[in-house]
Amino acid sequence: MKAIIIDDEKRARHLLLSLLTEHCKNISSIFEAQDLVSGVDLIKTIKPDLVFLDIEMPNQSGLEILEYFPNQIDFKIIFVTAYNQYAIEAFKLSAIDYLLKPIDIDELKEAVAKSEKAIKASNLSEQLKKLRKSLKQLSVDKIALEIPKGIMFASHNDIIYFEADGMYTNVQLVNGKQKTICKPLKHFVDQLEKNAMFFKCHRSYLINLKYVDELVKDSGDYLLMNNQKRIPISKSKHDQFLEVIKETFM
Repeated sequence: MKAIIIDDEKRARHLLLSLLTEHCKNISSIFEAQDLVSGVDLIKTIKPDLVFLDIEMPNQSGLEILEYFPNQIDFKIIFVTAYNQYAIEAFKLSAIDYLLKPIDIDELKEAVAKSEKAIKASNLSEQLKKLRKSLKQLSVDKIALEIPKGIMFASHNDIIYFEADGMYTNVQLVNGKQKTICKPLKHFVDQLEKNAMFFKCHRSYLINLKYVDELVKDSGDYLLMNNQKRIPISKSKHDQFLEVIKETFM
């Protein structure tokens, strides 16, 4: 089999290359790419049997690979990532493997053997259909944030609140970092309209209800978030907030 490793981290590529060379003798040749675009070009040139694809990359997520193959794929994909928040079972149900970094040798060998068997026996067009369904499920919990150096893909659970800053929006993340996005707050309000966990409590704030610790009635109502940020709640939103809390948590 021919394989391609697509990962922005050079060290990660070389480590996986070493593991495959040592433990997966059925892979005859291995190629490398440092981002999705060059990886896609390599796929079209090399026509591999198997692609090891990192999910979290600076410019484009590995989950976007199907945009480059709208009709069909004739290779097997094994996603590789250091983050475990993805729907692992969705991939497995679609007969597509998923490896967490640091890679376990036995899991790697099992994934390669499973892929080889699938390449020989399965209907690849049906795999494509199932993969699209799996990626659609994953996208429900992800949002694209356009940062200065590219696009950051964040889980909804990683966001505490959005704060308007003129025509920009500051996004506060659970890891303590804040990202400034070149989009007005309304962009995110519209995008997350159907997500019950996000509530526009004030003209300048869209909050994740998961991270509200307390509703404080002192010199004007405000919400105390779990990072101790005080966020005002408009009088017109007070009753709606209580109703949303009742419907969501009670």
